[in-house]
Amino acid sequence: MATAADDQVSTAEPPGPAVPAFVRLAAHPLRWRLLAALAGSDLRVRELVALVAEPQNLVSYHLRLLRDGGLVTTNRSSFDGRDTYYHLALDRCADQFAAAGAALHPALRAADAAQPSLDPDARVGVLFVCTGNSARSPVAEALLRHRTAGRVDVASAGSAPKPRLHPHAVRVLREEYGIVAEQRPQHLNAVAGRHFDHVITLCDKVREAMPAPSGRPRVAHWSIPDPAAAPADRTAFERAAADIDARVQTLIPALRAA
Repeated sequence: MATAADDQVSTAEPPGPAVPAFVRLAAHPLRWRLLAALAGSDLRVRELVALVAEPQNLVSYHLRLLRDGGLVTTNRSSFDGRDTYYHLALDRCADQFAAAGAALHPALRAADAAQPSLDPDARVGVLFVCTGNSARSPVAEALLRHRTAGRVDVASAGSAPKPRLHPHAVRVLREEYGIVAEQRPQHLNAVAGRHFDHVITLCDKVREAMPAPSGRPRVAHWSIPDPAAAPADRTAFERAAADIDARVQTLIPALRAA
């Protein structure tokens, strides 16, 4: 079993260049397992405890180190305020990983490697779900369709759909991303017969209430605060869209790999 004392075996830095922060943080076996678990979905402490089979106080200790190092972020659950979701900060991980390689040797500087394109003949199905299907999930749907030039079979739905998309969500998509959103909110029942390879919830409430999807898709959760909780605050919609767009762009390589 890993212990907190593992980090305290030696406090003195050895001679030579300082060990990059990413290496110091990610090299610990338990922290690496926590990062790997969060790579698939936002999770709560008790879920991480079950996944890594370690005591909660030890998991919390290492999560705090990862959070202090900027590799994970936290978000209070909008469904149960006593819960906190942990999220892997992939952009920060990528920056620190690249810096670690460059610190070892200039030849290891990150290069913009050509990514294989999505195969249009092997359509991947992605469903985004939130409660009202008026802001977060349709924004995710629109952004993934836009970022993949329509090569992904993407849809969104809600457990209690609103009559129409939120006006701020429509404006942010149009003005910030050049996307004209014309879809209408729909109930989960409307997509019940469709096959999806990935089902992603963006709402803490619907994650708890949604029944297990059929077809055994890969299920993940993105804990994103509801911008419609402050309906007059357009900046809340801009922040939510930016968060969703960053996550969509990290989802695409996983879809390519699949």
